Amino acid sequence: MKNFITPNFVFADIIPEKAQGSRVWDENGNEYIDLAGGIAVNAVGHCHPELVAALKEQSEKLWHISNLYTTRPTQELAEKLVAHSFADKVFFANSGAEANEAALKLARKYAHDNFGEEKHEIVSCINSFHGRTLFTVSVAGQPKYSKDFAPLPTGIIHTPFNDIDALKKVINEKTCAFIVEPIQGESGVLPADTAFLQAARDLCNQFQAALIFDEVQVGMGRTGKLFAYQNYGIAPDILSSAKALGCGFPIGAMLCSEKYAQAFTPGSHGTTFGGNPLACAVGSKAFDLINNPATYANIERQNQLLRSELADLCGENQVFKQIRGMGLLLGCVLNEQYQGKAGDFVKCALQEKLMILQAGANVVRLAPSLLLNDEDRMEGVTRFKQTATKFQAA
Repeated sequence: MKNFITPNFVFADIIPEKAQGSRVWDENGNEYIDLAGGIAVNAVGHCHPELVAALKEQSEKLWHISNLYTTRPTQELAEKLVAHSFADKVFFANSGAEANEAALKLARKYAHDNFGEEKHEIVSCINSFHGRTLFTVSVAGQPKYSKDFAPLPTGIIHTPFNDIDALKKVINEKTCAFIVEPIQGESGVLPADTAFLQAARDLCNQFQAALIFDEVQVGMGRTGKLFAYQNYGIAPDILSSAKALGCGFPIGAMLCSEKYAQAFTPGSHGTTFGGNPLACAVGSKAFDLINNPATYANIERQNQLLRSELADLCGENQVFKQIRGMGLLLGCVLNEQYQGKAGDFVKCALQEKLMILQAGANVVRLAPSLLLNDEDRMEGVTRFKQTATKFQAA
């Protein structure tokens, strides 16, 4: 197939054509097990019939009406998010980057309105990832994503992840926000220490700065709770969500407390498509499918089984040395002799009809459907083992 897309993407050698649950078929009819989940997006699998029905129903009513109006699907999804989180208000966007952009702008505006222009610094973690807009790529602590787009926004400080002493040195009276992923996803599936997040909460309280949790990848059930912060018992002031929020239909959201919400005065921020009724109708049904006891029980069960099966694999062929993560976001850390080859492992897996991900150069990442069943998990693990054997022999 001739490619008409800009070359910033490197596409795999297959063309997916249809999918159902945790199975994908390419245009040649080959079947794949999907343990990547569209990069933690397809939280209830592909083409879930209830999501399809919700989309069809809304598509015959109202697609777009602009933010001069609100709609019932928009308010219904916002109400569910508020009722099951720390938040009082929701701003809808189209992606995780937009949700983080809104979160960062809100934090700066609140500080500007209440404390003046000097309180504008944003603290983020080294190796974090928060999106691809110029602002969010600057806040993220990975220069490889930002260095070619200088000059970059200023007033941004980076500090080591999980280092409390370093954090204490950079959060001060000039800080308007500290943004952190409860689990660093793109840099290796690294969970935050509870003590680190508690220190961040205490420092933000002390210096009247906003604590922002980026839950674009780890939210919406991925860790076994609706939001990852609920595993820690430490609530943020602002939270970003996307990916699984729409289970494949583009939508993002910024959740915040009433205290911060008031800084978004009329006209201070906006979006054309954010909160459109199509996206919110799908998101509302996805919310119901994710936020129920049966789904959380399946996440816990499949986590335990996957961990056990992958741990056995670590002992069998020594390709991996550690399995880490929470819920159904797992990172398989390559042994020293295979460092830097996570991408090669992912390519090898595709040859075995298995879809997985990498998270940095040294970690293979799994982010399957939260409704993953035993049959698909076992077949996926079988293909994962075949991949490991082939990879090791290469």
